[in-house]
Amino acid sequence: MNSCNNCSDEIDIKKLIENIPSDEDLKSISDIFKALSEPLRIKILFLLKDGELCVCHINSSLNKPQSTISHHLSLLKNINLLNSRKEGKWTYYSLKNPKIIPYIEKII
Repeated sequence: MNSCNNCSDEIDIKKLIENIPSDEDLKSISDIFKALSEPLRIKILFLLKDGELCVCHINSSLNKPQSTISHHLSLLKNINLLNSRKEGKWTYYSLKNPKIIPYIEKII
């Protein structure tokens, strides 16, 4: 137990620290929030809300250059928000964890 010099409350500092996720988990959480700070990436997640889409459909839906879409898809995949699979020359994307959409919707 510790007490602060400025107050009389006794606090178990070890117990407080136990409530903090690991540095690795905090880094993952931070990366997700950074990714979600870009509206186009959130649009991509919402496009994938109902299931897998070919990259060509994502490009068409967002009316952005292919290189821009590829950049954002790559970032979302690298932080484990998306799955991808190749079929011929096309890549198909899906949400790795569809539960992220309700969390995003709660923020709105």
